[in-house]
This record gives sequence, C-alpha cells and structure tokens, in this order.
Amino acid sequence: MAAETEQRVLFEDMTDKPVCVEFTAPDQSSDGGVLLLRAIDRQMGLTERLAAALRDPREAGKVRHPVQAMLQGRVLGIACGYPDANDAAKLDRDPAMRLACERRENGLASQPTLSRFENAATSAELLRMALALTDAVLDREAEKRKRRNIRSITLDMDPTEDRAHGQQQLIFFNRFYDAWCYLPMVTTVQFGDEPEHYALAPMLRPGNASGSAGAVAILKRLVPRLRERFPKAAIRVRMDGAFATPEVFDWLEANRLGYAVNMAKNGVLKALAEPRMRLARALAEGSGATEKSYGEARYRAGKWKRARRVIVKAEVVALTGRGLRDNPRFVVTNLRRTPRAVYHFYAKRGDVENRIKELKDALRFDLTSCTRFGANQFRTLLAVAAYALYQQLRHEARGTDCARAQVATLRERLVKVAATVGESVRRILLQAPRAYVWLSTWRVVAFRLGASP
Repeated sequence: MAAETEQRVLFEDMTDKPVCVEFTAPDQSSDGGVLLLRAIDRQMGLTERLAAALRDPREAGKVRHPVQAMLQGRVLGIACGYPDANDAAKLDRDPAMRLACERRENGLASQPTLSRFENAATSAELLRMALALTDAVLDREAEKRKRRNIRSITLDMDPTEDRAHGQQQLIFFNRFYDAWCYLPMVTTVQFGDEPEHYALAPMLRPGNASGSAGAVAILKRLVPRLRERFPKAAIRVRMDGAFATPEVFDWLEANRLGYAVNMAKNGVLKALAEPRMRLARALAEGSGATEKSYGEARYRAGKWKRARRVIVKAEVVALTGRGLRDNPRFVVTNLRRTPRAVYHFYAKRGDVENRIKELKDALRFDLTSCTRFGANQFRTLLAVAAYALYQQLRHEARGTDCARAQVATLRERLVKVAATVGESVRRILLQAPRAYVWLSTWRVVAFRLGASP
C-alpha cells in the first residue's frame, strides 16, 4: 500500500472533483504497437540473421538470455524510443516488450549483460552482421518486387559527423565539423523512381577518415548482391565531392556503373564554366532573379588517367538587398543524358540526408558512447536495423495517413499504443483503448502483416 501511495498524483482543483492518478495498474504497456515491428522482424528474419552472424562462447547450460533475444530486445527497444542499454531495467517491466521478444517468463537482459554483449563482437562478426543486415533488406525488397521488372537502381552514399563526448577509440578532431567525432557513412538504395530510400549499409569510420574511405569496400559488397537479385536493373551511384577520387571513379567504370559525383570547384573548372557564367549573369541582371545555365566540358584532374565528362551548372544567385553572387557547381558523370537532366538527377541525392536525420533524431544513430570502436559500430548496426523495421512499417502503411510519415510520427501513432496484456490457457490478449485515434490505420497495417480479423 505504501508503494501505491508513493505513485499517486492528485490534482485537487482541476475539475469539480479531485483527480487522482495512480501508477499501479498491472500488466499494462505504453508500447502495445511493438507487435507490428515484431511481425516485420519475423517476416524479414532480421534479428535472426543478425544473431546468426555472432558466435556465442558461453556455456549452453548457463545461458539465460540467448543472442537473438538480446538483439531483439535492443533493436525493438531502440525502435520504441529507448536507445541506451541503461533503459533495459525499465523495459524488463514492460509486458508488451517481453511478449514481442518472447521472454514472458525469463524477462529481458539487464544493462550489464547487454553491455558485455555489445563489447564482445569481433571485427569479423561485425562484418557478418553488416552483410546480414544488407541481405535481409534486399531479400525483403526483392520479394516485394518479384513480379515487377525493376529497370534502375540508385545507390546514394553520404558521410556525416557523429560528435563524440568522452574517450572513445578512434575519435579525432575534425576541422571541417570543428568537433571531436566519428565520420560514419550511410548508403541507401532506391528502386526506380520510388520515393523511399532504404538504408542498408552503415559504416562507422574514425574521425580522421578520408571522405571516400570505405566507399569501394561497400560497393564491392552491394553491387553483386543487387545484380543477383535484380539482374535487369541498371545501377547508378550518386556521391558528394568527398568521393571524387581516382580510385572511386576507376572502380565505378571498371564495374560498368553509371555515376554522378560532385566535384569541388577549382581554377580550371571555373575557367571552363566562365562562358556559361557570363550567360547566367546577363540573364540575372535582366530579370533580377536567380538564373541558371547548364553545359558540359571535358576535364582531367592531375591524378586521373583520362579526361571525364563534367556537367556545369552556372548559377547566379539574386538575394534580396544584396548583389548578384556566382554559384557554379560541377558534377562528374558518365551518364548519357542532357546536362540539365544529369544535374537534376544528382540533386535528388539530397534525400539521403533526410534518412540520416531520421536515424539521428528518432533512433539515436549517433549514440556511440561506448569506449570501444567495435561496440560503437555494433550500435550503429542496431540503429539501422531498427530503421529497417520502420521503413517496412511505412511501406505497409501505404494508402493510409501514415504512408509518408517520419519515424517519430510512425512511433507516436502506431507503436506508442497503451495496452493491457493478459494471458489465459488458450491465448494472449492485448486490450487497447476503444478511443485509440489511429485504430483504422493500425488495423490495415496489422492485416497486411498477416493478422486476421
């Protein structure tokens, strides 16, 4: 009774009667919708594949928490808004989370157990986990499109900064970001002109990594897998200026990939763009608005083996209250399109930045607070695994008011569902509020994931 009294909150003047709130109801969860994510995980075999990539050196007779159960708990916990292993004790009291992880009797792993688990993975196991994540995503997408002839696939690769606060291995001070950080890279895949860009190959890199570090290694893993599953699709790659190196260009061309890669401006490129810039200046002076002109040139950098096609966007920007400002941009490409079409294709790569924002803001992709570099790479894989579940959840919500919702909105509407969990001899029953606002959408998604009325 004393414990119940400690949990009571009283609002005496809120209505005509005092309002009393007690946090004492048993077997209730605020994450009843986690079962949707568990259904997706089961269809993809995601955490099962990730678990298979890890060896378990523990004595079988003494194992209380299997590897897959710990992976499920961490991935689903991140998805539900509990990104840190320190949240384990809270989640262990959640009946819906226990149910989703099939741990109703034994409970979820503790924070010390999870910390040991995250720090135990070797570099070889982390590589196998990364490949398992990639294969799970690609197999799911191939299954969804098995009756469709996919003609084009676009890979976007983008680095970002992950600010570090502590003594993590391989953090360095980066002058560009003016911070001690890691430099993770995220790769996404887009099928045809579909709006979704699927994250499938995260790579945590040291804070002093060069812009293109790891790009060819990622491509060597991805391209054969894409060609195996989508043999008729042309594969194109979009990258920013950090990847404009001879090694990257040579590999792309040797493997017959189309590409559009940003190129930092220099004196030679500016001179090549000057005729177009004069035209853009004349247009801007006449209209008083921002004007653009597109063209192309052949260009060979000092370390390149040969000249390549460079698209020029000669832009003059008109800002209110200021003078005109030149803004030339350059894209190296082997695509056989008009200069305007190539540049517009390249400009669409900005969507990968939205995916990175979702990963950071909603799933704490940047919560790399472990001391060991390998443990932080492990965490980035868990965050992207949670994101893979949400991307499939978004797909299953097609045609509803959640069809284009961001991860935070999907979690708020479809996962954060109050539910009472009960169990009888014949079934487990979750009772959610009758007044649940997103009931119709939740039912649509559940039926698409194999539920029955």
